[in-house]
Amino acid sequence: MGLMESLKGFFVKPEQQKNVLQENCFHADYLVIDLELTGLNAKKDEIVSIAWVPITEQRIQLGASVHCINNQVTNLKQSPIYHGIDQDGIADGKPLEAILRQLNTQIEDKVLVFHNAELDWSFLTIAFNKAGLLHKPAAILDSMEIEHKRLARQGQLIGHDSLTLGNCRARYNLPNYENHNALTDAMATAELFLAQINQISRGKELLIKHLK
Repeated sequence: MGLMESLKGFFVKPEQQKNVLQENCFHADYLVIDLELTGLNAKKDEIVSIAWVPITEQRIQLGASVHCINNQVTNLKQSPIYHGIDQDGIADGKPLEAILRQLNTQIEDKVLVFHNAELDWSFLTIAFNKAGLLHKPAAILDSMEIEHKRLARQGQLIGHDSLTLGNCRARYNLPNYENHNALTDAMATAELFLAQINQISRGKELLIKHLK
C-alpha cells in the first residue's frame, strides 16, 4: 500500500468511500484544493497558502472560492519568486490553524480533488493532526493520476513533464494561466477535472470509482 492509499485510508471512512465511489461523478459535490509550499518535504517545509474551489453539478462555484495566506511561515525560501508571496503578503494573512478550521468545515461529505494529491494531502494531513482537527472527506481524487491513467490506456508516451498542470490542461485546449498562486491553480485544476470527466465519459454514465 502506497503513502497516498495509507493517508486516504486513515482519514476517509471505508464504508463512506465505498458508497461515494458508486455515485455518478457528474452529480457529486467536489472541493478542489491547492497549496503553495516552501518545498516538497511535508515534514520540514511549510504551507504558504491554501485555496479551495467547490464544484456542484459540474459548475465551478467561483463565488464560494477561498484563498488564504499563512501568516506563520517562518522561511519563505523561493516563494516570492514562484508564488509572488512576500513578507507583506504574509503579514496580511491569518494563522494556519484558523485557515485549517475554515477548510475543515467544507471538507466533510465532499470528494476532494487535487493535482498531485499525494503531495498536498501529505502536508494537510500533518497540519490537521497538529491542529487536532478531524477531517472526513468522502473520497480523494487526483487529476494528475486521472490523466496518467488516461494516457496509459491510450498507449501514449508519458514524459517526465507530461503531467504538469499546464501540460495536462493543454491537451484539453484549456488556456494557460501564467500568474500561478493557490487560487489560480485550484481554478485551473477544477477546469481540468471537469474536462477530464467529460472526455472520459463521452456522454455516458461515469462512476467516481472509475476515476480512481
